Amino acid sequence: MNKKPIIGGIILAAIIGVVFAGAQINPDNPENEGVWSIRMASPEWDDRPILRASLPNLEEGTYKLGFVPMGDSPSKIRIDIKVRSASAEEDYYDGSGSGTGWELLFSEIFVLKGTPVDTGISKYYTWEYVGQKHVYIPEVEGEANYEIRIERSGNLKGSVTISLSR
Repeated sequence: MNKKPIIGGIILAAIIGVVFAGAQINPDNPENEGVWSIRMASPEWDDRPILRASLPNLEEGTYKLGFVPMGDSPSKIRIDIKVRSASAEEDYYDGSGSGTGWELLFSEIFVLKGTPVDTGISKYYTWEYVGQKHVYIPEVEGEANYEIRIERSGNLKGSVTISLSR
């Protein structure tokens, strides 16, 4: 009798058991779920310094902005997040002079910073955007519309991915 199928079955059962146990120990944490993301990395973005996009309906809580930059990414990125509730009056003044009913919840200018790393064998840079990356979203009564505005300056041909997560 050939013992290879029996041994293979035991190994397969052990692997399934480990995967199942791991899923029970560390289930996906809904607090770290991705809410919104965009990758600006193709020629269509080269001449678009400003992007406005709708965000999904956000719940009250703290969110985090994430970036995946490279050395040729835009040198500065300004991010504004606004909300407009369904109950907002049309003539609400949001400080921008537009009277659109939008309320500014977050505004920050992020600056690309390169940090040199010397391993003794090679030298390279790591890149990050410096600025306040945590966004608090207050509770909004009724239905609300959220908007993110991204204004890039510096190297617009460089790629960057921006995300908002819980």
